Amino acid sequence: MTRIIERDAPRVGFVSLGCPKATVDSENILTRLRAEGYEISASYDDADLVVVNTCGFIDAAVEESLDAIGEALAENGKVIVTGCLGAKEGVVQTAHPQVLAVTGPHATEEVMRAVHQHVPKPHEPFVDLVPPQGVRLTPRHYAYLKISEGCNHRCSFCIIPSMRGDLVSRPIHEVMREAEALAEAGVKEILVVSQDTSAYGVDTRYRTGFWNGRPIKTRLLDLATALGELGVWVRLHYVYPYPSVDDLIPLMAEGKILPYLDIPFQHASARILKAMRRPASSENVLARIRKWREMCPDLTIRSTFITGFPGETEEDFQELLQFLAEAELDRVGAFAYSPVEGAAANELADPVPEEVRDERRMRLMAFQEDISTQRLERWIDREIDVLVDDIDEEGALARSCADAPEIDGMVIIPDGEHLEVGQFARVRITDCDVHDLYARPL
Repeated sequence: MTRIIERDAPRVGFVSLGCPKATVDSENILTRLRAEGYEISASYDDADLVVVNTCGFIDAAVEESLDAIGEALAENGKVIVTGCLGAKEGVVQTAHPQVLAVTGPHATEEVMRAVHQHVPKPHEPFVDLVPPQGVRLTPRHYAYLKISEGCNHRCSFCIIPSMRGDLVSRPIHEVMREAEALAEAGVKEILVVSQDTSAYGVDTRYRTGFWNGRPIKTRLLDLATALGELGVWVRLHYVYPYPSVDDLIPLMAEGKILPYLDIPFQHASARILKAMRRPASSENVLARIRKWREMCPDLTIRSTFITGFPGETEEDFQELLQFLAEAELDRVGAFAYSPVEGAAANELADPVPEEVRDERRMRLMAFQEDISTQRLERWIDREIDVLVDDIDEEGALARSCADAPEIDGMVIIPDGEHLEVGQFARVRITDCDVHDLYARPL
């Protein structure tokens, strides 16, 4: 009789930091690990080694990443570092010379080689242990779909192209296969992410691919149209306001994709936008927003802005506030300018004192509060569909088509204990505050 010797699978701990693009990188690595038979450990003590996916965009993110690496080393001792901080030559190695390996972002193969070197992969892995949608860090009912890497812009405050390279669009058939797998696995919302979603396909000259036997071009309009056929919510992030975006609005008005645009405007002063090396002008943007809302009145626009950029005067800042008053954006985030090592903006004249940067950020957010509240008030007394994220003893927390997870508001449903997490519900909006809506289930 043959004796079967059971062997414990090697275990890998994982720490994921940074933006949704980094989350997708983490999911790809975790999927490969599980496909090869590794177990994922929830603790440092139980892991044979730890992978830390880092962020390196601003100083605070660098500090957080270095702290996470240090903690993993202290608790486990065997650490592989990947992500954007790894692309900054020598930063990780100088702070933590004992790490096993360092790679940059979107480096699944390099990470797996390092894992194999220090914790050899198990024999005969059970591939069927991996779900068809891969291993996800998000809840089961929504997922991020990364459609490209890198960026062709050279904004003076940003070092992402130096870490992630120029734009590289994923083949559209690969993107659609992944999206189909997500929908078939029960995902109710797909969030499209990249560094510059509007530029999808530019690098391939919008090459024609094939999905389900039919030709489809590698460009955002065709991708959004195809995603709209999957029967799930489709939300677009990081969209630059190019003229081509106009073609997406009819899809939103028809309910094919969510009436939601995440557009990082960053400023409104033409002088500051030029110093930032950003495309478009505020006048064109205002005209485009008016046109979009004529076509799709329920369109939600969220954006981010930087206050205290080098050379920004009080007049420039007032121009930004005037833009906010006219644009009436639904959701706004603001960041006080923070110098990033290696960014061209560091060489600009007339830096703004840190206290002025922070003070302008607070003024901007206070100014935007009334605008955001008024935009939320238009939902009161309307019946809408929401996606339930969580339920506790006080009711249900859900999101509307206007709310992206973790960055926008919530729809709070005090009498929603009977609703089901990960499912859609029909509600009537009863009230709002600065950030959230309140509703009762129908």
